[in-house]
Amino acid sequence: MRSAWLPFALLLALGTLLLGPQPAAAGDPFYKGKRLVMLINFAAGGPTDIEGRLLARHLGKHIEGNPSIVIQNMDGAGGLIGANYLGKVAPKDGTMMGYFTGATWVAANEPERYETKFDSYQFVAYQGGTSVYVLRSDTAPGMKQATDIAHAKGLVAGGLEAGQAKDLLIRLTLEMLGVPFRYVTGYRSNTNVRLALQNGEVNFLSESPPGYLTAIQPELVKTGEAIPVFYDPAWNGETLGISKQVAGLPILPFQELYKQIKGAPPAGRLWDAYLTILGVNSAMQRLIVLPPGAPQEAVAALQTAVLRLDEDKAFAEESMRAVGFTPDYVAGPETARQIRQVTSLKPEMRGFLADYAKAQRK
Repeated sequence: MRSAWLPFALLLALGTLLLGPQPAAAGDPFYKGKRLVMLINFAAGGPTDIEGRLLARHLGKHIEGNPSIVIQNMDGAGGLIGANYLGKVAPKDGTMMGYFTGATWVAANEPERYETKFDSYQFVAYQGGTSVYVLRSDTAPGMKQATDIAHAKGLVAGGLEAGQAKDLLIRLTLEMLGVPFRYVTGYRSNTNVRLALQNGEVNFLSESPPGYLTAIQPELVKTGEAIPVFYDPAWNGETLGISKQVAGLPILPFQELYKQIKGAPPAGRLWDAYLTILGVNSAMQRLIVLPPGAPQEAVAALQTAVLRLDEDKAFAEESMRAVGFTPDYVAGPETARQIRQVTSLKPEMRGFLADYAKAQRK
């Protein structure tokens, strides 16, 4: 699989040698005269791509040296192909960065799937997130409101890859609710799952807010073809919270819908597994990262630029128009430690979730 991407690496390197500007002089900003490639680990048109391109349009003006930023999408294996490419093949000189979804969770639950140790990547910033779960209205015997999911017949859920947080959360929530379902995975991106929902190939999926607000809500919810059912709450290890990404939407968090249906709060092993995933995913759903061995000057320059976005009114305004919220990135001297700490799962829970994913792959 890696060899399929080698031509791109060779072309990129050749283009830099033949067409690229000369290295900046001593004392110049690190990125002066450079081009920065943003590698997005999901296909064009999906939520990760929407947020990544939004970031790219505004980040360059905050990086000292004002490099141009170009996008390269590399999807597949639930985002792992792009993540492994960055670690194994990409140039290590700071000219390629990753904008990833799902990378932190795979490192926490199945670190052996990384071809380069996750700890060796250079971490720039992260952003928390959530997912909205959507059900087709024509699912038998007919879905009119969120609690109707308890009576759904023939539910077919679509996902990306059995070990991904998205897929695990879909299965865990449906099993906790006691809803019989069939699970179809292996779609290359959220865009493909969304198309499958539109075509009736699946009737249940989860989508992060950019995809929900820009595609599902206007195209399927407003037309009555689908209904939002619940969303994942934020979880910091102690309290459940509401992500600002879904604030104002008429959707309940999972635990509240569960209580309405079951009459009591969720509890037990599946709930513990759900919270474990949220502890990683709701805090670090998106990750901005450089390859192992990238210069610290590059890390520092990008972290400074990310933090400057907080004061960028143009970024905030376009974000609100494009995705309905302003992305809130965390970056600083503690970023790497925080990411490495959150990927340290208890061995018994890691074993449980690994078996849970493995059972689906059989």
